[in-house]
Amino acid sequence: MTSTVPDVRLVQSFRPPYYEVTIDWQLLDDGTLDDTQALASAIVMALGTNDLASVDEALPDPDSTDRCGWWGNLDADVLWNGWNVGSKLWLLRRSRIDSVASRQGSTVAKVLAYIQLAIQPFISAKIASRYEATAARVTKQRIDATIVIYKGPVPAIQLLYTVAWDELQNSMRG
Repeated sequence: MTSTVPDVRLVQSFRPPYYEVTIDWQLLDDGTLDDTQALASAIVMALGTNDLASVDEALPDPDSTDRCGWWGNLDADVLWNGWNVGSKLWLLRRSRIDSVASRQGSTVAKVLAYIQLAIQPFISAKIASRYEATAARVTKQRIDATIVIYKGPVPAIQLLYTVAWDELQNSMRG
């Protein structure tokens, strides 16, 4: 089996609309690839890549049948022992931020659940020993998640992941 952790450092930048993210390789001053943050890059890829929605999951666009998924997962059974890289955070793209009392359930809880599903394979593959993830609504239009990945008993990386909603998208859903 080949390594499941990338050997380059990825840097992301957000571009409107908020759910579009550009990821690029980080270069060192000498022009070589920066491989100092391989685990962080792998987590960024896992959270920023769209996992395939199941047929019973509600899609963000009611007029679309696109269940997304990442083309790199086509051979996941062979290459990664069934590990599909990606998260289902994209399913919340046009959702309102609902509370625990809503019929749909808490959006914060959904964000946390999708993050946990995307990170759990790192634990199963013993790339990391454990993780802690918390999520909270910090403004009317934003949920922040803090993710700490451990290697052994020591925190290896800490990431802040922001899921933002656009006012126009919220008003369209009413």
